[in-house]
Amino acid sequence: MRLVDDAGRAWRWFSMQSMAAASALQITWLNLPPDLKAEMPPSLVPWLTVAILIAGGLGRMVKQGGTDA
Repeated sequence: MRLVDDAGRAWRWFSMQSMAAASALQITWLNLPPDLKAEMPPSLVPWLTVAILIAGGLGRMVKQGGTDA
């Protein structure tokens, strides 16, 4: 297994940022008090997580602008 050539700049990639956002969403959900969780529809967090991860997959396939792309 080999790293991609620009692995040092991975934090700039939309795909990596979306995976971090999906992880943060899941961690936040786990740490919310039960009374706040009760105010939200139970299927909201899984669907948001899936949407963020799909956006990250699409972001990985699209050439992003700038000189760092």
